[in-house]
Amino acid sequence: MTFSGLNKAIKDKSSELGFDFCGIARVRTMDDHRGKIAGWLHKGYNAEMGYMERNLDKRTYPALLVDNARSVIITGMNYYNRYEPSDNQPVFARYALGHDYHRVVRDRLYELLDFIKECCPGTNGRAFSDSAPVLERAWAVEAGLGWIGRNSMLINKKTGSFFFLGALVIDAESGYDMPFEKDYCGNCRRCIEACPTGAINEDKTIDSNKCISYLTIEHKGDMGEIYHGKTQGRVFGCDICQEVCPWNRKAPVTKIDEFAPLPEILNFSIQQWREITEEEFNEIFKNSPLLRTGYHNFKRNLLLSFGE
Repeated sequence: MTFSGLNKAIKDKSSELGFDFCGIARVRTMDDHRGKIAGWLHKGYNAEMGYMERNLDKRTYPALLVDNARSVIITGMNYYNRYEPSDNQPVFARYALGHDYHRVVRDRLYELLDFIKECCPGTNGRAFSDSAPVLERAWAVEAGLGWIGRNSMLINKKTGSFFFLGALVIDAESGYDMPFEKDYCGNCRRCIEACPTGAINEDKTIDSNKCISYLTIEHKGDMGEIYHGKTQGRVFGCDICQEVCPWNRKAPVTKIDEFAPLPEILNFSIQQWREITEEEFNEIFKNSPLLRTGYHNFKRNLLLSFGE
């Protein structure tokens, strides 16, 4: 099979597996991103996420993750659901409405890898879904899938930004896509102006110390009085900077069944959330991203937004 033929075959198969787009880039060292990451870390924008300080070499060179790596295949899977909670309901980030995306994306990536092995016997590779030191967004730009918006999210002209990125690093060569070179944000600053805590910096980076998504998921301590009244009912994650983005006005609804909202998220009253036990929480959300924040931090977030 020719390189261009393999490129097309991979993309056709990725579409069959439920991915909305796919691009392929040649493996290289991303030294141009190393300084940006170091500067972000030096400013303390990673907050308590100490793991971001590790494996910088692997983040910038995928060949350290897969021996003799030649290609980085980046996929995008839309998770958007029309979701409008009422004023007296907790608000969840759309990516957390259904089942945990890590397994959903990774399982399909390994199916894609099996297909590639059929096309190119002897191929080896690894699949990653927000679970390893891989610069998925940077590689997505390299693979021609979109540009980095002011809110640091990858934006695709057709689908917006409500999608999960997956990466498949393989030791086989393929036809490669041209990098995406334009920035279609123009003079728009809606995401910066809409962020209630001022977490979005002018250089397209996020100060995690101020980010509602980080504070409601990763942060383990008290949020402090400064954020009281600013979470706007959000108890897990935040979509504000994506909701105001013009490129998401026509975001398509996901076709992936696993991302359909859980009934409890749609129907529980605020009183039911207040009364939920740890055992109930762990059982209901055993396959949900909500487990990441844990029961006690979830209750902290609930108290912050809705009081006793």
